[in-house]
Amino acid sequence: MNILLLGKTGQVGFELHRALAPLGTITAPGKQELNLLDEEAVNRYLANTKPGLIVNAAAWTAVDAAEDQQAEAERLNTSLPRQLAAYSAANHIRLVHFSSDYVYPGNGERPWQETSSTAPLSHYGKTKLQGDQAIEESGTDYLIFRTSWVYSARGNNFMKTMLRLAQSKTELNIVADQIGAPTPARLIAQVTTLAIHCRLAKGLYHLAPRGETSWQGFAKEIFRLAGHNITANPIPTSGYPTPAQRPLNSRMDVTKLEQALTIQLPDWQSQLALTQDEYLGN
Repeated sequence: MNILLLGKTGQVGFELHRALAPLGTITAPGKQELNLLDEEAVNRYLANTKPGLIVNAAAWTAVDAAEDQQAEAERLNTSLPRQLAAYSAANHIRLVHFSSDYVYPGNGERPWQETSSTAPLSHYGKTKLQGDQAIEESGTDYLIFRTSWVYSARGNNFMKTMLRLAQSKTELNIVADQIGAPTPARLIAQVTTLAIHCRLAKGLYHLAPRGETSWQGFAKEIFRLAGHNITANPIPTSGYPTPAQRPLNSRMDVTKLEQALTIQLPDWQSQLALTQDEYLGN
């Protein structure tokens, strides 16, 4: 099978490039080979490569910058998925796409289900939701995985920032009223590969570890595992203002995915330990 992987340099894309290898031949263009902002260039690339499966890990992920760079965010998060879905539908191939908890309104305390009402708080969230809807409306064979709080041993992310700050700080103020499940890119790639191999039924699924924590709780576990004696003071979201509004509730119910694949997803703590060990070379 000829697999077209987009977004190979991102956190999820890097892990997918490794995990998908046993399933077929992977074509994974970099930015110099394919400008995803150029719709015509993407059309030409699709026509030339003729993929049998498209895995789209490309996205505009800079949440705050999306408020100002709206056209770029809309291209990567909305019109690119629409374009890929149209090609997939016309050529009768499957499209795998990744979405975000930011499509939900972020209120309450109950975990979001795939059928929960959406109401994004930011431009980033709106573009991700519009991308999901474009795929769903295209008539193609698709898998959409909504994830939350993505991090890995590579790229820029919360875990690596905390470990860097730990080298020079003894005390940090960390947001404690946003709740979710930190999700390593490696887990996303592993479950995605399993889903493709098992021919998971078409649809939308939540993909995150079990359990929940705050950013403060996440930081405390990072410091504990690394052996750093750092005080993580809890602060409210209002104490750390950002251009884009963040959801307070990013909990996601993963029951649908677990039942469909007959698996039990691991807890976020064990996944953090694995990812941190990989980053620190333990």
